[in-house]
Amino acid sequence: MPSTKTLPLVKDSERLESRLKEIPAVPGVYLMRDESDRILYIGKSKKLRNRVRSYFRESQNLSPRIAMMVQQVREIEFIATDTEAEALALEANLVKQHQPYFNVLLKDDKKYPYLCITWSEEYPRIFITRKRRASSAKDRYYGPYVDTGALRSTLHLIKRIFPLRQRPQPLFKDRPCLNYDIGRCVGVCQGLTSPEEYRKIIQKVAMIFQGRTQELLDILEPQMEKAAEDLNFETAARIRDQIKGLQSLSAGQKVSLPDDTVSRDAIALAAGTQHACVQLFQIRAGQLVGRLGFIAEIPSQPPLTNGGQELSQLSVSSPLCEGGEAGVEPGAILQRVLEEHYQNVESVEIPSEISVQYELPEAEILADWLSNRKGRKVTIVTPQRQTKAELIEMVERNAEYELARMQRLGDRNSQAMEDLAELLDLPELPHRIEGYDISHIQGSDAVASRVVFIDGLPANQHYRHYKIKNPEIKSGHSDDFASLAEVIGRRFRKNQEKESSATNNVRDLTDQSNENELSNLGLRQEVSSLSSVSHTISDKPDLIMIDGGKGQLSAVVAVLREMNLLDELRVVSLAKQREEIFLPGESLPLPTNSEQPGVQLLRRVRDEAHRFAVSFHRDQRSQRMKRSRLDDIPGLGHHRQKLLLAHFRSIDYLRLATPEQLAEVSGIGPRLAQQIYDYFHP
Repeated sequence: MPSTKTLPLVKDSERLESRLKEIPAVPGVYLMRDESDRILYIGKSKKLRNRVRSYFRESQNLSPRIAMMVQQVREIEFIATDTEAEALALEANLVKQHQPYFNVLLKDDKKYPYLCITWSEEYPRIFITRKRRASSAKDRYYGPYVDTGALRSTLHLIKRIFPLRQRPQPLFKDRPCLNYDIGRCVGVCQGLTSPEEYRKIIQKVAMIFQGRTQELLDILEPQMEKAAEDLNFETAARIRDQIKGLQSLSAGQKVSLPDDTVSRDAIALAAGTQHACVQLFQIRAGQLVGRLGFIAEIPSQPPLTNGGQELSQLSVSSPLCEGGEAGVEPGAILQRVLEEHYQNVESVEIPSEISVQYELPEAEILADWLSNRKGRKVTIVTPQRQTKAELIEMVERNAEYELARMQRLGDRNSQAMEDLAELLDLPELPHRIEGYDISHIQGSDAVASRVVFIDGLPANQHYRHYKIKNPEIKSGHSDDFASLAEVIGRRFRKNQEKESSATNNVRDLTDQSNENELSNLGLRQEVSSLSSVSHTISDKPDLIMIDGGKGQLSAVVAVLREMNLLDELRVVSLAKQREEIFLPGESLPLPTNSEQPGVQLLRRVRDEAHRFAVSFHRDQRSQRMKRSRLDDIPGLGHHRQKLLLAHFRSIDYLRLATPEQLAEVSGIGPRLAQQIYDYFHP
């Protein structure tokens, strides 16, 4: 039974008011903690008391993310500072150290990809990801990059220039793959190079993504000349090829400024009714080396204006401008973006000059903080004319293009969901759609996939693979009906178990309160909140789409009926050949047009489920084909397998050997020899 001390502050008005009075109205940093003393959120303000109080005002229009965070706050800590600049620096350090969950902000946007270098590993990996959640503080993320194709092309070229590990897992157990033989890798999988030497290569690659390509060229050219003087022509030729590759990497840049001695960032935004798109161009040595993008959802607010231009106002609790003071001016939005961006970059990546679309409300504080981090003066300017102003106009134009593209995509998805809801007679729009498909070759390596579309867009973080466990489904015998029934059962039985557990917790808590005849208001509120959680804990879809016809749909319907979920879940199937939609209990498909928006949305879900299932099936089949039959014999490790194959030359000869002949091999005793013989002669 929870005590009053464990109640959230939002439900304990007396303790909340007492805590707010203790917080001074001075610059500083505040930390919000939950019941387990875990830090939920870290923020800064020039007036701590006003900022913290703004989270708990009933009139405050909080975003769902911040509202959920406020419901969990049990304690508020603060650290007072002398100046706002000190608060900004302290906030950056604390966020980097603790990585609070609700400090998601811009850096976790799933729309654009990042490039990650895992410095926490002995041999760091380089890969592209859309999830910026560092498993270690040593790992570095670069981005988010707007041009995904350009990022992939750059990484592909870098892997041709520098000898990097090409695979996440070794291809062979005891020898390097072909990439080592052709000079594309240094034999990381077999430890043929030391971690120190490999990290030197990775440091050169990191310089490229930091916009320091010219600095890297200045380092490589003397190394090439030194190797040539030492008659080490092989090394000199390798460095020469790296220099040519780096020069070709920067040759295709479309933006060039006459002032090529200053590194600068240019930032601008465009805002609509639902989203704000922010673009940041990285200019190094007069060339565009990176284009980063940030997106924020905007709750419905009255429009704001700046200089006659109308912009949609960001919520005071949105990721770009948390708290109650900032966020009503575009300059404040840009300031928050810059603060969060530069908190997560190395000091060498901070440019000497930052051009902004609007004047920042705290430009001097931000400039001082960046100057201290960089060790050199950083200038923030708002250009009004000539070349720099044209650069800002170009950045703003790109932000507007991205905003328009997002709005078109959102309109298309909204239209598709409305059409689908009308077509299937759904009570509300299908915000979460799950698609299922089966993949196999005549029953072998049978797998299933689940894909999830939220508001008409793929939500990759909710995708799942399933290996079919039914023993009747094997090579030569397939059963898509049974496979789908198994997958749907596994998906929703786990969901039911979670709900049952939550309901039991509520029942136990309610029984305790009845036995003790407690009338504590806070306890009743806690029981009520737990009760509501028990009904919302699941992630049930608004619509389930099965890839198949009436047979596949009937198998799924039978499972849902057995689990008493058929009334709660809407399920349809989409047949491939004629794009026909079938409903439970209907013998004929729905009269539809294959080109109408709702059907196209279902087709996108179906095609994505098919792609995801086929890719997993191919992986499983590839792994099976790489396995040796000897792997299934207990006690026969990789070393002994090599000895047997070296002695008998092939599996066929080994299968014909007697136990006595097998025992003649070094390391194979009579007992293991008999096990091997019994395996081939059951």
